[in-house]
Amino acid sequence: MRERMLARFTEPDLHAELLSRTAMGAVVVDHELITRNFPEGRGTIEMLCIYEVHGSCISKASFVLGPKVMQVGAANAA
Repeated sequence: MRERMLARFTEPDLHAELLSRTAMGAVVVDHELITRNFPEGRGTIEMLCIYEVHGSCISKASFVLGPKVMQVGAANAA
């Protein structure tokens, strides 16, 4: 997983926009819009990030991905 994430963070167009955050007790849910470079070009994907927090550390993280949406002309932009 570390190798995959290191490669992901080198993408020149990688950007996460926090759309909303909900916290209840030790659980935090972020709704994000991610812009990134897919193999077929630049696009976006919605993501729910569910974190369990204990103290000041994330003890568990889960992610739910929506469908990717390719930008017009993205195949030529990558």
